[in-house]
Amino acid sequence: MPKMRTHKSAAKRFKVTAGGKVIGRRTHKSHLLTRKSAARKRRLGRPHELTGGDAARIKRMLPYHGRS
Repeated sequence: MPKMRTHKSAAKRFKVTAGGKVIGRRTHKSHLLTRKSAARKRRLGRPHELTGGDAARIKRMLPYHGRS
């Protein structure tokens, strides 16, 4: 059976930790920033853990990154 290919755009955007968690960036940080509070913008700048079906989909795209 041939090797599986890594989905390169997902590899650039997400990271799988050693424990198998998927870490990605939050949404809503690209525009309309004047109406958002400074605390909210700081929070949006930090990475967060993806859960559920989103994490499962990313793990399928990254077969050789962390635990699957």
